[in-house]
Amino acid sequence: MKIDSTTYGVLPSGEAVTEFTLLNAGLMLKAISYGGIITELHVPDRYGNIEDIVLGLPGLEAYLAGHPWLGAIVGRVAGRISAGSFQLDGETIQLEINDPPNHLHGGNEALDKKNWFGETGVNREHEPFIRFSYNSPDGECGYPGNVEFKVTYTLTNDASLRIDYAATTDRATPISLTNHSYFNLGGESAGSTGKHMLQIHADHWVPADENYTLSGSVEPLVGMANDFNQSKQVDEPWSRMQLNHGDNYMIRRDDKKALVPVARVEDPATGRVMEVESTEACLQFYNAKFLGAAKVIGKCGRLYLPHDGLCFECHGYPDGVNHPEVDDIVIRPPETYSQTTLYRFGISPNGSMNA
Repeated sequence: MKIDSTTYGVLPSGEAVTEFTLLNAGLMLKAISYGGIITELHVPDRYGNIEDIVLGLPGLEAYLAGHPWLGAIVGRVAGRISAGSFQLDGETIQLEINDPPNHLHGGNEALDKKNWFGETGVNREHEPFIRFSYNSPDGECGYPGNVEFKVTYTLTNDASLRIDYAATTDRATPISLTNHSYFNLGGESAGSTGKHMLQIHADHWVPADENYTLSGSVEPLVGMANDFNQSKQVDEPWSRMQLNHGDNYMIRRDDKKALVPVARVEDPATGRVMEVESTEACLQFYNAKFLGAAKVIGKCGRLYLPHDGLCFECHGYPDGVNHPEVDDIVIRPPETYSQTTLYRFGISPNGSMNA
């Protein structure tokens, strides 16, 4: 086990950005205080090779220049709020329209653009963690309420990355956070993830229109091309999926806040397996169709192309403030917001992960 920190760079404001490193159970995690961005995650394969499996950029300057939320904490609300508008306690709240005709991922100056306060420690299970904190003032990005956010990254003893999210507010407000890491189990420089095998534990989804506006209608997946209840190659249904970029899945669960299986993804070439568990209602699966349009040069030194990563964004229903019957994401004091998402790593049966 190891914990370290160093200065990653300096913001135009003169504020320092800190890089934190955790090492445990054969995994190594690097994350920076700016946006709480996970910049590296090193995982062994069936041959003992340890590679970085998350997409990222070569330095702070590249992150400040703009990117498609690579590895960042996303919110106050992850996903799209229809027309950027909602009614809350008799008041109409209008947020910025940063993804016309909708509001996306909390806005242009949301949590992914903030320099969080970071601290490290070891929990009772002797697992290392980084805890990021940020106080969001009332009205920031149009959202009501002063909100205190805490997001904790822990490398567990069973080779998992556990992310715990927490928030308190002094006024009713929607909150639904996620992490926007792009995973490539072949390695950050491996190219297309189309041959990864994917299983998603969901029987229902919420369709979207050509602008990716969610319909608010929960519909069955049976017979749909985007039904991944049975493991299949990620690119197999792309030509038959409605939007060919990913969908909002309603996670199968009985207990509303229990940590339940969400997805399993495997890279046959390296044997790496990632299992996702979450307490949340939804999984936004994104196959990085538009990654090439972002025109970002990755850590590998080349332009990232469409489908070079896969996102498993666990969160509440993005438009839940307008459709509480699907999933109510409004937090009212003295309620507290909390969610946990776990990414557990291993390898396929013809090899074994070294602890």
